[in-house]
Amino acid sequence: MLNRIQFAVNYLFYFFTAGNKHSVHSPFIYDLVTKVINARRIKPEYHTYELIRSNMLKSNADVEILPIGASSFSGKKKLSDLVKKSAKSAKYAELLERLCAYFNPEFAIEIGSSVGMSTMYQAAGIKQGYLFALEGNHDSLKIAEHNIGKAELPNVQFREGLFEQTLPQLLNELPRVDYVFFDGNHQLDATLQYFELCLQKAHSGTVFVFDDIRWSDDMLLAWNKIKNHPLVGVSVDLYAMGIVFFRTEQEREHFTIRF
Repeated sequence: MLNRIQFAVNYLFYFFTAGNKHSVHSPFIYDLVTKVINARRIKPEYHTYELIRSNMLKSNADVEILPIGASSFSGKKKLSDLVKKSAKSAKYAELLERLCAYFNPEFAIEIGSSVGMSTMYQAAGIKQGYLFALEGNHDSLKIAEHNIGKAELPNVQFREGLFEQTLPQLLNELPRVDYVFFDGNHQLDATLQYFELCLQKAHSGTVFVFDDIRWSDDMLLAWNKIKNHPLVGVSVDLYAMGIVFFRTEQEREHFTIRF
């Protein structure tokens, strides 16, 4: 994980090099910026999800954490601390909801649901499809399932287990993949492995979203490898998140957008 000085330097470089809607000449990306990325608005259901977050932040319940993924921590952690560390902020969670609402995937996957904050927002944006949420930590999964029930989102199916096992199994069951949110096991090899697996079921309209692309040097390296993959046509760098598209009808371009 990067230290604070590295984060500050990286962010300053991003801030002064990132563009906005006026620097984008691609109609597809212009619409993405104006209608999705910068179209932040409060929806009534957000209040429900943020109330669930608020209640978890007040909780002293213990959550058993397994030593899986990029973290070597093992043992009990307060739910409030887990939410502070792993749950997406409202700003980014709302972005995920807007992405799902805009692209309307039928078969969507979340790799790493933790306690379900981002799961709720994404599921809310998917009106006619399903979100398959993968989580390896049993206690976190049970909390996520509880939260999804409170939010009354019936279009979520959870899969428990190591991503190396649950992801290939799920992909074998699906005819294609329309949307994937990669937010589990922030290591170079694991991220590239999940990307290659999902790529087998991707199509020209598929959207891949990668979280924490500057969480570490390894994650930034993974992001650079992914966006330069020969099958990736367009990438959008939002500093903390990266989005890639496989549009064959568009010239290959990389965008850095201020968010």
